[in-house]
Amino acid sequence: MTDSPTPPAHLEPYVSALGVEAAIQLFLNFGGTFLSIPRDPKGQSELVRILGMKKAQALADLAQRTALPRRLPIGKKWIAQVMKARGLPESKIATTLHLTNVTVSKMLRGDLQDGVSRDRNQLDLF
Repeated sequence: MTDSPTPPAHLEPYVSALGVEAAIQLFLNFGGTFLSIPRDPKGQSELVRILGMKKAQALADLAQRTALPRRLPIGKKWIAQVMKARGLPESKIATTLHLTNVTVSKMLRGDLQDGVSRDRNQLDLF
């Protein structure tokens, strides 16, 4: 299997603590929402159901030693890059991320920066 693309800085703590697969599941299930991470995850919680007890505890440990933002990042661009590196077609990436195939193509080409269309003919202001 191909190495996963390096996660951007705002996703890196989650990927380091959980691994690529669990981080992707975290972002897909909770990304963009306020996530209250319990100090001691319980077996019946949604977080434990999605990640498993060990990964939920790893996330709790990360939250204890790091000032994580209350709203979990979404990470769609990085997830798309990981899926593409694994050989998945853009149509599958699009359905997984609830995006159009055009958006995924632009995202992977670098025409979208943080979900905003970028005109390659436009000079950067800074």
